[in-house]
Amino acid sequence: MNMQTSQTTETLLIKTVKPIGFHADLPPTANGCVDILIGSDGLVLEVAAEIRPTAGVKVIEGNRCWLSPGWTDLHTHIWYGGTDISIKPEICGLSRGVTTLVDAGSAGEANFHGLRELIIDHAREDIFAFLNLGSIGLVACNRVSELTGLASVDIDRIAATVEANRDLIVGLKVRASGTITAGWDIAPVKLAKKLGRIFKLPIMVHVGEPLPLYDDVLRTLGEGDIITHCFNGKIGGSILEDEELYQLVEESQRRGIVLDVGHGGASFSFDVARAALSNKLLPDTISTDIHKRSMPGSVWDMSTTMSKLLSLGMPLEDVIAASSTTPRRVINRPHAEKLQPGIRANFTAFELNDSDLIVKDSKGIPSALKQVFDPRFTVLGAHFQEASRYQPAQATQRCTCGAHP
Repeated sequence: MNMQTSQTTETLLIKTVKPIGFHADLPPTANGCVDILIGSDGLVLEVAAEIRPTAGVKVIEGNRCWLSPGWTDLHTHIWYGGTDISIKPEICGLSRGVTTLVDAGSAGEANFHGLRELIIDHAREDIFAFLNLGSIGLVACNRVSELTGLASVDIDRIAATVEANRDLIVGLKVRASGTITAGWDIAPVKLAKKLGRIFKLPIMVHVGEPLPLYDDVLRTLGEGDIITHCFNGKIGGSILEDEELYQLVEESQRRGIVLDVGHGGASFSFDVARAALSNKLLPDTISTDIHKRSMPGSVWDMSTTMSKLLSLGMPLEDVIAASSTTPRRVINRPHAEKLQPGIRANFTAFELNDSDLIVKDSKGIPSALKQVFDPRFTVLGAHFQEASRYQPAQATQRCTCGAHP
């Protein structure tokens, strides 16, 4: 597909789309579809069963596709040029159906200004960020640790960076993994949590290889804090290995801790996710942890990650909420509650199509998708852009051997 993009002074008219993921109070229609008129200022002017175009209106044919609140990827790495793993936001943003990108700790206090001035200020997407607890962020990810000890953390400079950038910084990020913090154990999480209380911000915690233990991380967190990589399959970090941990995860979610998928190149297991979903333990948010190493391998894009959760049994409406309204609420930048005049346009249009793709989790285990989300276009303010799924060269058709569940 040739991507078409426009920052227009024209009024936009989106014709014949099926709303999903919005609150009620939509106009009654015979086919469940509506038309949406958007002014040149990016605000919705009218939502009706039918709106006739007038002169100077750019018409976008929806052809009865779905229209949801704009997709939000809560865990990305888009500090391109500032870290060795980050990609450009346009690669995983509007052109892939995602209107909001949240960078998950690529930058620390020492280099956040670069993320803001060189990436965020020039992007068409809405971009927010979790500030890394470690001053250097992920400059040389997994080669140079951002958390080798207290010397890696400058509390005064973190405070100054947060206060100067509260419009963009939505929380603190800490990687709680033995491969990152070695013998520092749970201390970085406790420090991040203390700072989060001071700044009145949530913290996002990467759980991986112990130490610290997944159990100890959960006991440290509070309402609104986020566990990312919640369905990882790592030894010592999988919720399937330990009944007590599994019950603790359930209890933690009930008390308001957010469970985020954070797929990534090493942090999502089909087996773990399938078992959790079969027991009605659904993730609160679906995110990709997309970066230079994960994108061409197992992740691909947001729509593929959403398709994996759908194929594993997560209901459609829950997948949409976990990919749009819930993550925006988690970062305290909520979508408008209703599809009505006066709101800023922030929409993803998509089709849900039967699939013949084999995809893999982070452990390389294959699985056949049942359906795929195919983004068609995004609208963010007055900006319209066609969208499509990432098409990797190694994508394969559905296998008929029966070995891939």
